[in-house]
Amino acid sequence: MLKTLDRPVVLSPLPTWLQRYREIRRQTLKLVETLGPDDQMVQSMADASPSKWHLAHTTWFFEEFILAQHFQGYARFNDRFSFLFNSYYKRLGGHPHRSIRGTFSRPTLDQIRLYRAYVDNAMDKFLASEASEEALRLLELGLNHEQQHQELIVTDIKHAFWTNPLRPSYLGGQMRTVATTATAAAPLKWCRFEEGIYQVGHDTEGFAFDNELPRHPTYLSAFRIASRLVTNEEYLEFMADGGYRRPELWLSDAWDHVCEKQWTAPLYWEQTGDGWTQFTCRGSVPVNPSEPVCHVSFYEADAFARWTGARLPTESEWEVAARSNRCSDNNSPNLLESGIFHPAPAVYWASQQTSIQQMLGDVWEWTSSPYSAYAGYRPPAGAEGEYNGKFMCNQMVLRGGSCVTPRSHIRKSYRNFFLPQKRWQFSGIRLAHDSNDRIS
Repeated sequence: MLKTLDRPVVLSPLPTWLQRYREIRRQTLKLVETLGPDDQMVQSMADASPSKWHLAHTTWFFEEFILAQHFQGYARFNDRFSFLFNSYYKRLGGHPHRSIRGTFSRPTLDQIRLYRAYVDNAMDKFLASEASEEALRLLELGLNHEQQHQELIVTDIKHAFWTNPLRPSYLGGQMRTVATTATAAAPLKWCRFEEGIYQVGHDTEGFAFDNELPRHPTYLSAFRIASRLVTNEEYLEFMADGGYRRPELWLSDAWDHVCEKQWTAPLYWEQTGDGWTQFTCRGSVPVNPSEPVCHVSFYEADAFARWTGARLPTESEWEVAARSNRCSDNNSPNLLESGIFHPAPAVYWASQQTSIQQMLGDVWEWTSSPYSAYAGYRPPAGAEGEYNGKFMCNQMVLRGGSCVTPRSHIRKSYRNFFLPQKRWQFSGIRLAHDSNDRIS
């Protein structure tokens, strides 16, 4: 049995682990197939990382936490990589400052690929012979860690190409029809949930990050939650009504950011004549009114909610709604494997009429909940304890995954978190109301 904190997890046979390891590692390389060495060197801001660094750091994780600790006789590919590709683990020694990752012209991309191949070969041998329960537990963590970086590869290169005046295309070709055709969005409805005590947190056998535990009861007043995400058309109405020029709609720190950064629209939007275009992974396209608004900060999501007279859901409300029988998992959620890399209108994915759509995929959904520990949470011992727990300060929780989240990585208890002013992630808005609010 494998344990994620206090939860037992049934171990799969070693060949299954090896197959999954290979599939996830191949998926990472597939995401950089269209990128040249120069593309993979770019770091467009301190929050982002070069694709080359993502390839190396995910490899470092397996070498540092598994092979170096659990594979007898393993020789590191390069001892200096232990420092160079450490992200933020203080207990493992020092690491370069995040903001300078784009200055690492050496090792070259070819050397990074050799590093990946070297570690993959060692992992093949290790998983065919002597993997312990503890090593397999770390392997599961490492695979989920790599899937997080797959999403970051897309978000970071999108931002890098946006900063390039040529506005190159990451994927090339034409956007799929679903991502550009202006069709009517599904009508917005309000789904009511009664007052009560609900269970929140990871509840099934299988992997979960430590911040999803322990499962616990939480009291909720009656609330209503929107049946779909906020669309571009609705957000355009907020903009046309002077949303970015009305300080009464914004939190104090949020208004400072609006003024300092001169925000007038979501990230990647540009005004062209009387209309708007948005930069996507396939280049610039007209803003589709029916698509979910994307690349907005918590501050923008909160201001929009205030403008409508609604609010953002708490993360517990979001999870209760997502777990309910009014939320169908059969709506072909728009995730990484869909190949669109762009949010899609709710009407497209609905194979049947359900009360709540788009809870998984399309965009990460801002909640009103600060990122903090659940009652009874204890971070794991050692360097692994630095994975989530030390970031529980000044961040806001997002739920649901996005159009670039791997399908096997997301679940309804998953807690993502970012600083409230950040916009380069595929983040959007779902509204909520208290049950006694009058809804216009």
